[in-house]
Amino acid sequence: MEIELVEIRDFLAQRPPFDALPEEQLNQLPKSLEIRYLRRGSLFPPSDAMDSFIYILRSGAVELLDEEDNLVEKLGEGGVYTTDCQLIDFGRATHGIAAEDTLIYLLPCSLLKILRKAEPAFDRHFAESIRDRLKQAVRTLQDNGDNGAIAQMTVEVSDLLKKPPVTIDVTASIRQAATLMSEKNVSSVMLMDEGKLAGIITDRDLRKRCVAGDIPPHEPVSRIMTTNLETVQENTLAIQALMTMTRLHVHHLPVKRGDRVVGMLTATDLARHQTTNSAFLASDIRKVETVQELANVSERLPDLQFQLANSNASALHVGEAISSITDSLTIRLIEMAEAELGPPPVPYAWLCGGSQARREQTSHSDQDNALLISDEMKPDHAGYFEALAKRVCDGLNACGYIYCPGNAMASNPKWRQTLQIWRKYFNAWINKPEPMALMLSSIFFDLRPVYGNIEMFHELQTDILNKSRGNGIFTAYMAANALQHRPPLGFFRTFVLIHGGTHDDTFDIKHRGIVPITDIARVFALDQGLPPVNTTERLEAAAETSILSREMGENLVDALEFIASIRIYHQAEQIRKGLKPDNYPSPEALSDLERRHLKDAFRVIQEMQETLENRYQGGHFI
Repeated sequence: MEIELVEIRDFLAQRPPFDALPEEQLNQLPKSLEIRYLRRGSLFPPSDAMDSFIYILRSGAVELLDEEDNLVEKLGEGGVYTTDCQLIDFGRATHGIAAEDTLIYLLPCSLLKILRKAEPAFDRHFAESIRDRLKQAVRTLQDNGDNGAIAQMTVEVSDLLKKPPVTIDVTASIRQAATLMSEKNVSSVMLMDEGKLAGIITDRDLRKRCVAGDIPPHEPVSRIMTTNLETVQENTLAIQALMTMTRLHVHHLPVKRGDRVVGMLTATDLARHQTTNSAFLASDIRKVETVQELANVSERLPDLQFQLANSNASALHVGEAISSITDSLTIRLIEMAEAELGPPPVPYAWLCGGSQARREQTSHSDQDNALLISDEMKPDHAGYFEALAKRVCDGLNACGYIYCPGNAMASNPKWRQTLQIWRKYFNAWINKPEPMALMLSSIFFDLRPVYGNIEMFHELQTDILNKSRGNGIFTAYMAANALQHRPPLGFFRTFVLIHGGTHDDTFDIKHRGIVPITDIARVFALDQGLPPVNTTERLEAAAETSILSREMGENLVDALEFIASIRIYHQAEQIRKGLKPDNYPSPEALSDLERRHLKDAFRVIQEMQETLENRYQGGHFI
C-alpha cells in the first residue's frame, strides 16, 4: 500500500467508529475516500460536492452554524459530519464554515451503508442514540478494573442480607421469641404489630432484661423489647450502616424496602465484609479522642478516593462513600465538642449543605454547614452554640475541609438560628427571590441533617417544599440561575477551553458539566416539592412527575454519572502523582471515545437547558 494510504488508514484506525472495522476493511477504505482541502472561510460542506458524503476532518476546524449564523458546534481533528446519511444529529446546525485551513476526507454514504451492513460493531456506532451510547459508556466504566476488596465501600446493605426477616407478633411470649431465635439460629427477632415494626429483642435483651431482670419467660415479649428503632433502607451503603451502628452503639439494624421489613443487618454481617484498608476508616474515626488524631485519619481520604476510582466504583457510590466519611468526621467533632461543653441547653440539628448534603463529595471539599436550633432557645444559650460551632468548623478545617469562602458555616451567627428564624429566611428567599437567594441556593436549598434533632429539620424541609411547590415566580428565578453554567460544548476543538494561567488548555468539568445538572435537578425538586437532595434521586423522582420525561431523566442521570466519573478519574491520576486534586481535565488526556461520550453528555445538558429556557422565558414563569 502506498505510504499516503497507509497514513490515512492509520489515522482512521485510531478513531471511532472506524476503529471497529476489521483490518481488511480498513486497508480498502482509504482507496474509496475523496480528499478535499478547504481554505479558511470556505463554506462547509463544499458547495460543489455532488454526492452524499460523510465528512471526516483530518486537520483544521469547522464551525457549524444555525439559520441565524449562531455557532452551534465546532469540529476539530477526527470530527465527523453528515447532512445526507441521516446518521448524526447536530441539532440546530444547518451549515458550516472552515474556521481554519482544513483537510477533509469524504466517504460516500453508499459505501457507508455497505460497511454498516457487513460489520455489526461498526453499525452500532450509528444505530445507537445518544441515550444508548451514554448508557453503554457508563456500563463500560463500571465493568472495567479491579472490583476486589476496595469495592467493599460500595456494597449495599441488601448485598449483605443472607436470611429472610425473622419476625414474631408483639403479643408473643418471651419464651416463644427465644424458641424462634433458636430454631432460626439468629441473634435477634423483630416484633410486629399489625404488619408494622414495633421493636426488636436480641440475645443480650434475653440475658439482661429477662434472666438477670427476673422477668418470667411467659410474660409478653414487649416487656423486654427495644423500641424507637433506627432502621436503614436496603439500598443504603454498608459504610453508612456501619456509621449508624457505631454512633448508636448497637449491633442490629432492621432493614426495610420502603415501609416493609426485608431483613436484619448485624455487626457480624458487616465484620464478615469489613477490610482493614481505608474503605472502613469510619471505624477509626469513632476511636479518636483529639482533633489532631481526626486530622491524621482524614489525610487518608485522597487515598480512599484513589482506590475507589481504581476499583471502578460508580461516581454515585464514590460520592456517597466520601460524604459518609465527612459525616463521620463531623459527628465525631460534635461529640467531642459536647463532651467538653456539656449537653446542649436545647435541642438542635447540625445541617450540612452543598455537595456533602447531596452526598456527592470528592475528597476534601470546602465546608458548608448550619445550625438549626429549637425555638426554646434563650439569649443566654447563644454562647454554647457559638462555642460548639467554632470547635466543629475549626476541626473540619484542620481535617482539610477549608472554611467556606462565602462564610456559609455554622460559625457565622447568621447561619446559626432557631427554627422560626430559618423559616423566615426561606420565606423571604422563596417569596421575594433576589440575587442573594440565588447565590445561596446551591447551599441552603440542599440541606441534610448530620446530627441532632432530625425531626426538627424535617419540619423545616416540609415548610420549604410547601412554599416552593408550584411557586412560578420563584421557580423562574431558580431556572434562570440554572442557565448560568453552560456545558463546554461547541467551541475550540469541541470543548470550551481555558486559555492562560494555571489551567491553560483545560476546561472546568465541575462548573461546566456537573453543576448544570445539579442546578436543573434542584429546580425540578423545588418546583414539584420533592424531598430528595441527592441529584440522581431528584432526577429519578422528577421523572415520576409531569415536569420531566422518563427518557430525559435517565439521560441526565447517565450524563451526570459519566461526567462525574471523568472528574473522579482525573483527580485519581493527580492523587497518584502526588498533586492536589482539581476540576480541570485536559481534553488531550482523554481518549477519542471519552471525548465523544463527554460530547454526548454535554449535548443532553444543552437540550435540557434549552427546554428550561423555553419553559421559563426571560425569567418569567409561563
